[in-house]
Amino acid sequence: MRAITVTDRAAGPAGMTLTERPDPPAAINDVIVEVRASGFVPTETEWPSTWTDRANRDRTPSIPGHEMAGVVTALGYGTTGLSLGQRVFGLTDWHRDGTLAEYVAVEARNLAPLPGDVDFTVAASLPISGLTAWQGLFDHGHLRAGQTVLAHGAAGAVGTMVTQLAREFGAYVIGTGRAADRTKALDFGAHEFADLESDALEDVGGVDLVFDVIGGPVQERSARLVRPGGTLVSVVGPAEAYPADGLAVDFVVESDRAQLGELVQRVRDGRLRVNIDSVTPFDEAITALNPTQRRNGKPIISIRS
Repeated sequence: MRAITVTDRAAGPAGMTLTERPDPPAAINDVIVEVRASGFVPTETEWPSTWTDRANRDRTPSIPGHEMAGVVTALGYGTTGLSLGQRVFGLTDWHRDGTLAEYVAVEARNLAPLPGDVDFTVAASLPISGLTAWQGLFDHGHLRAGQTVLAHGAAGAVGTMVTQLAREFGAYVIGTGRAADRTKALDFGAHEFADLESDALEDVGGVDLVFDVIGGPVQERSARLVRPGGTLVSVVGPAEAYPADGLAVDFVVESDRAQLGELVQRVRDGRLRVNIDSVTPFDEAITALNPTQRRNGKPIISIRS
């Protein structure tokens, strides 16, 4: 099969190569998926799991990408819940070869059925961004109707999901970003927008939940805004700042079939819009994954039309 591989940690995405790799075998409880579309997170080449296995052994050349949508072509021993020819989407294991390839081996439990009326490219944009937003807001942030959410990076792939889901569940959303992000953040449902480059973040006032995708000084300033009993949720590693009378939670997103089902149903009925930056054919993927300009959305690689 054709696949994009990385071998040089220092080179980052610039070290990607489109090459031939053996087709993956199906282990116990696996399925093999013919990948139709793959999502990509630009920071993947900075993750330790891209380069080493769980025992910290080098596993290069490795295939990046962990979001995908495609069709099941083989079942491993003991696999249940999915069938040959079924359309699926989901999030693959961090320490295994990923989805920037024509085929990928995935544990069946990490995939959800993909309805026939949802495009593969749309589905491939959902797993990391959608599950991160869902789990941060509800599993870790315990969001309730009437609360106020400060959503950093509100025009990005995660931030637009946070905004839409928080609004659906009755929260008041204040988005943040650069000045150029204002229109997009408001278009995706933020009630207000704070420009991190020119506005005083402290003018936002008290909030019940901070969803932090930035860290550093922004996280420190945000922690001071959390009301008593509120939560700062971080996806950029252990919190460096803590609310005076609240919680700070950092987490790594996990695949969840039921939550994937909730997300895709919202796409189907119009409650949730995806934020796709670009859709690029596989042959042009390496250029697309090394952008010369800042992107505000999910890059999708179309592996097969």
